[in-house]
Amino acid sequence: MAPVAVAPPPEGAFNTKRDGQALEAVSDDIDTVNVLKSQIKDQKAAADAEKGLYEASEFDQSKDKTQFRQYENACDRVKNFYAEQHTKQTVAYNLKARNQFRAKTRARMTVWQAMEKLNTLIDESDPDTSLSQIEHLLQSAEAIRRDGKPRWMQLTGLIHDLGKLLFFFDAQGQWDVVGDTFPVGCAFDERIIYGRDSFKTNPDFGHEVFDSKFGIYEPGIGLENVMISWGHDEYLYYVVKEQSTLPDEALAMIRYHSFYPWHNAGAYHELMNDKDHEMLKAVKAFNPYDLYSKSDDLPKVEELRPYYEELIDEYFPEKVLNW
Repeated sequence: MAPVAVAPPPEGAFNTKRDGQALEAVSDDIDTVNVLKSQIKDQKAAADAEKGLYEASEFDQSKDKTQFRQYENACDRVKNFYAEQHTKQTVAYNLKARNQFRAKTRARMTVWQAMEKLNTLIDESDPDTSLSQIEHLLQSAEAIRRDGKPRWMQLTGLIHDLGKLLFFFDAQGQWDVVGDTFPVGCAFDERIIYGRDSFKTNPDFGHEVFDSKFGIYEPGIGLENVMISWGHDEYLYYVVKEQSTLPDEALAMIRYHSFYPWHNAGAYHELMNDKDHEMLKAVKAFNPYDLYSKSDDLPKVEELRPYYEELIDEYFPEKVLNW
């Protein structure tokens, strides 16, 4: 039984601006919340015993993470965003989004061309940040590179947000592009940001199947068989999975980097299989480079471009990708 359609929200209930500046402001505020959540929960204990990929990140050790933008200043905008996201991310919408993804090619571009297109999401008049998308992606990649992580992980840092291109194509607003992600088709967990009650306006809330503990899944099914709420993570995961030679760890970093209820709060572990436990370590190893690299010095794009274009060619057999 499919969920009923979402009734149109009252006028002004949600901010559905589709310009890049508005999207990036919301995305930055979401990052701020996640920085604070990561301060509360120490994620490094398990990594201390690991080497190489899983060795604790070094680039952020001297950072004063309390100096990132304050949660209180972003609270209203973040709450409004999640009110819309938690209302509209239904099983029906996620099935539609995946079918729409498979039905067409939105554009054909190289990875670097995709980065340049994503760059237009930043309005130069934006008073909130001077970072372009390319600069943020290069900051993440360079932090990973300085810490001596594998080349494929450096590339993952470079491309991890390219799924925001969805905003130019099929997105209905901001709620199906950015934000923390979560499974649909099973019970909304209390550990999702703003808690289970924030889903009361979602048609799947209280559904006899979709809001039961395991819903349409079963214990140990594996996250690769679970629908994670549609957005830039899921979109890029499917693009890269079919067109690159990146390892499973990289695909997990892309798909799950916004899945905070899972990798930060410990929710939905009953759906994991053995592979997911290994992928969880990879996602935790990647997370600091996404959250904290925005405070680094601005990278020199043209100087770094040859290195990263060579890296792109190493893992993407075809230069021009289907988006």
